[in-house]
Amino acid sequence: MYIIKLDAIDSTNTYLKDMVSGILPKDYTVVLADKQTGGRGQMGTKWQAETSKNLTASVFKLLPNLKIEDQFFISMVVSVAIYKALRVFKIAQLSIKWPNDILSADKKLCGILIENVIKSNKLQGSIIGFGLNINQKYFENLPKASSMSLVTGRLFNKGEVLSEILKQLEIYLSLLEVEKFTDIKLQYEALLFRKDKPSTFKTDNETFSGIIKGVTNTGQLKVWTEDAIIKTFDLKEVTLLY
Repeated sequence: MYIIKLDAIDSTNTYLKDMVSGILPKDYTVVLADKQTGGRGQMGTKWQAETSKNLTASVFKLLPNLKIEDQFFISMVVSVAIYKALRVFKIAQLSIKWPNDILSADKKLCGILIENVIKSNKLQGSIIGFGLNINQKYFENLPKASSMSLVTGRLFNKGEVLSEILKQLEIYLSLLEVEKFTDIKLQYEALLFRKDKPSTFKTDNETFSGIIKGVTNTGQLKVWTEDAIIKTFDLKEVTLLY
């Protein structure tokens, strides 16, 4: 692996995107920042992280043989890999909140932002960004945020956590490279937050009850609704209220 360590940057994903705009970086190029001034989450949200307390990093992975229509499997394997890494550190009540937030109980520990590199209508690789709350204790106006330290009462070595995450990423991305799609999806769905439990959802037009049954191969959430129909939703179409 080729690791680039930075004191401060607007966004590790943006740094890699700038690299990608020229020649593709080496496989498993990792960009790590102590301070991120413009960290981004899903759908343009900002990722807040206290300097030096958390892990903000991005990994570039070459994926020249993966079809564009299979790109949500990247999100699945990354989610499962980070889940498995946190299990090593004995973080309790872990789950994956669709599409790829990592929770402990109902509090968010980690956000993932995946930006795929597509050139000439073909997937070249993926920029895998993640922000993991490790030793931060206070989260202003973020009642659903937590950290590894808050969950366990212990402080963690960021380098050890990063090493384990990179190890698990290599294991699970190798499944992607040999197209173990069924195995990947089964593992991901088994870890989904509130799967098979009655939950409340919100769309632009209504609030309704339903039960998460899984996801489609393209990443839509499958919800069994009160009228006994399984409906599918894109990320922008529905919010899980919890």
